[in-house]
This record gives sequence, structure tokens and C-alpha cells, in this order.
Amino acid sequence: MNRIFILFAFVFLLSGTASAQYQGYTQEGEVGITAGVGTYFGDLNNRADLKRLKPSLGIFFRKQFGNYIGVRLSGNYTRLGYSDQLSNVDFQKQRNLSFNTDIYEVALKGDFNFFRFDPMDLRYQFTPYVSLGIGVFTYDPFAYLGGEKYFLRPLGTEGQNVGFNGKKPYGTTAISIPFGVGVKYALSQKMNLSFEVSHRFTNTDYIDDVSGQYAGIANFTPNSPAALLQDRSYEIDPNKPLGVQGFQRGFEKQKDQFITAQVGLSFNISSYRCPTAN
Repeated sequence: MNRIFILFAFVFLLSGTASAQYQGYTQEGEVGITAGVGTYFGDLNNRADLKRLKPSLGIFFRKQFGNYIGVRLSGNYTRLGYSDQLSNVDFQKQRNLSFNTDIYEVALKGDFNFFRFDPMDLRYQFTPYVSLGIGVFTYDPFAYLGGEKYFLRPLGTEGQNVGFNGKKPYGTTAISIPFGVGVKYALSQKMNLSFEVSHRFTNTDYIDDVSGQYAGIANFTPNSPAALLQDRSYEIDPNKPLGVQGFQRGFEKQKDQFITAQVGLSFNISSYRCPTAN
């Protein structure tokens, strides 16, 4: 009987010691990678359709301040693109514009966990979360004509190169405001799995190279790439060109936006702190 009591006491002691060591580790942060898809909303995709999803990749570092709040520095690459031919609106099909662009973004975000999240504790290994931050990204829209790739910004497709309506060439850098929602699960004490959807509001209307009015064919060299790409309605119906000077080409009062959906895998950075007697 005494041997059984001693055995139980020994097991209890080991269990308590292991628990104390287990609880002594604290998550300080994470480093991780993400992969998924992205799409854009703007003058070509003004109905938030998800018809043209393109790849999106990222890396991040998150610093934790307790079990609920973290600050994340991230870098993301996303390919965006769309075509008027994907629309169900007759005007857009006749307009016949299209674009692609590579987005390179660096962002600083604050993350808030709805539940306590502690990969070191089996009771707190899952949480939904929200994030909000600010970022800067580069973009440079391009299109294909006759099988050749042309970057659209240098062409001034809305008359920027001749100062039409006082317009000047737009830049290749813009600001983003990323707002994200996600869920996170601790696969182990060292590794986490996450899924996040992040919507970016931006301060540019030229991710797709479309914003205001047609400058008119007279402002372009005849048959030049700029002339042929500023109004492609002739490819649909040569008898009904849309590119009359001053005719609406886009909706300049609404800025372009883009969204990503990514799965993430991260590795915890932890430190050991001696647990208190309590």
C-alpha cells in the first residue's frame, strides 16, 4: 500500500514539474509565410466579381504584447488583373479595356485576438482575429497588344502626357489601408496555421490605368501603341468607337481597391520565464 502511495506521489510530482515548465514558456512573436489569391475592385471590376483570381504570396513578423494584441510587419506580392470582357454590362464589353499589374506591398498592422491565444497552453490554441494597418505598395499596369506587352503609365492613355484636362502622369507608388479578418490555430507549441482575408483601401484610381475621360484620338500619334490602347472599342465594333474626347472612360471619384485571401504557416518565437508560486 505504501509503495502505491509513493508511486502516485512521484507521478503527481513529475506532472506538477512538467506543468510548471510548460507554463513557463511565453510566446514572444511569430515569423511566417503566406500564400493564396488576390483580386481587384475598380473601374473594370465595379461589381466585386471574383472571376479573375491571381496568386498572392507574403512573409511576416509579428511581435506579441500579451495573448490578445500583436503588431505585424508584412511584405506581400500580388498579381492583379481584369478585363472588360468578363463584365455583363454592354458598355464595358464595348469599351474592351484590360490590364495586369504586379503589386509589391509593405505594411504595418495591429492584430487583435478575440480569444486568448497561447500556443504553449492546450486550452488556448484557437482564436479569430482582426487586423488594421497602413501600407505602401508599388504598381505598374500593363496590357498586351498584338502579342506584345506594353506598360500603360508611360503611354498616358488618358492624355496625361499632353496635359489633357490638367492631368499629369500618375506615380507607381500608393498608400494602402489593409483591414483583415482571420482565424488562427496552434498546430503545436512551435507552429501555427492561419487563414486571413484582407481588404485594401487605396489612395489611387490608376491600379487599372482607368480613371476619367477619353482624351480623344487627336491627342495621340496615329496608330501608335498609346492611340491603340487608350480606346480599344474598335476591336469590338470599328463603326462605334467610344473614345470621343471628353466621353466617360472610368469613374474617377472612386479609388481602386484589392483583396487577398491567404493561408499562413508561422513559427513561434518563445522565451522561458520562471513560473510564480501561485
